[in-house]
Amino acid sequence: MSKVAIRPESFDTQLRKRRRWQRMLLRDENLAWDIRRVGVDLPSSVFTGLTGGATLMIVGILAFILANILWNGWSGLSWRFVVAGTTEDMFDVNKAGVFPMIFGTAARVILMTLFVIPVGVITAVYLTEYASPTSPVTRIIRGAVNNLAGVPSIVFGLFGLGFFISFVGGHLDRLFLPGTAEPVWGKPALVWASMTLAVMTLPVVIVATEESLRAILPGLREASLALGATKLQTVVKVVLPQALPGILTGGILAVSRAAGEVAPILFTGAAYYMAHLPQSLTDQFMDLGYHVYVLSTQSPNIELTRPILYATVVVLLGLTFALNVAAIVIRSRVRQRLRAMH
Repeated sequence: MSKVAIRPESFDTQLRKRRRWQRMLLRDENLAWDIRRVGVDLPSSVFTGLTGGATLMIVGILAFILANILWNGWSGLSWRFVVAGTTEDMFDVNKAGVFPMIFGTAARVILMTLFVIPVGVITAVYLTEYASPTSPVTRIIRGAVNNLAGVPSIVFGLFGLGFFISFVGGHLDRLFLPGTAEPVWGKPALVWASMTLAVMTLPVVIVATEESLRAILPGLREASLALGATKLQTVVKVVLPQALPGILTGGILAVSRAAGEVAPILFTGAAYYMAHLPQSLTDQFMDLGYHVYVLSTQSPNIELTRPILYATVVVLLGLTFALNVAAIVIRSRVRQRLRAMH
């Protein structure tokens, strides 16, 4: 038998085979990496789609509500409706006006803001700057704040009726006006409704202020104390100016919550009808939210009143938006001043 001679491969042939095997291995590694990457990104893609879908659903619901309100309320809106009051029939679309309600709503929201921000800021400063985190008193205060945030709004209305009107107002009448036949302080009034709303929105301001105070760098406090400033001077001149945008954010959240509330003012100051605007803090007032409740429950002809009802809701939304925009503009200017100082 003849033997077949096997010729040894040349160096170039071996090099080509080696490069071909390297390309095959690299391609297989890339394919495996692509598969692993797809396996890792698939749950993330699903989660991203779910969160994006939930966000779009919320935006869609909000857009549908606003579109429905504008569609049904546009026919009842007019310049006379906004700037005039009601003298004869509040259920007649041709005679009704909401200016007294706009005035009362704006007045109680502004007074509520003036009451709640100082108390909320002082409480947050004490809890953040002075109180010990493990102190029983601190735990009691934080527990009270957390529980206050979960109380239904109607309970605040009953609290305002019992505490502010009966207790505080009654004692003020007995101390300073003992001979008057009609109560001056011991009756539903603008001031008591505003204070009731301030108690209701107090947790919002406290939490927002605390978060703003915690975000301030500790080095600012330490540098102020190292330069010889007292604790009070550090808080007033260093900490609070830096936290002011966050405090105003708490005020914006409080305004947003209180603007449309009806239950807390139902017993403490809102009036069914008034022929004039409130002249003092002890007068009752008309309110947009309460007026919506009256139109939807007391109207003799709900179909005839529907344009007024929706138009009043549009005005309430516009007023809430305007108050929020004013607060946001103030916060923006404060931030610009702080940046200019640095």
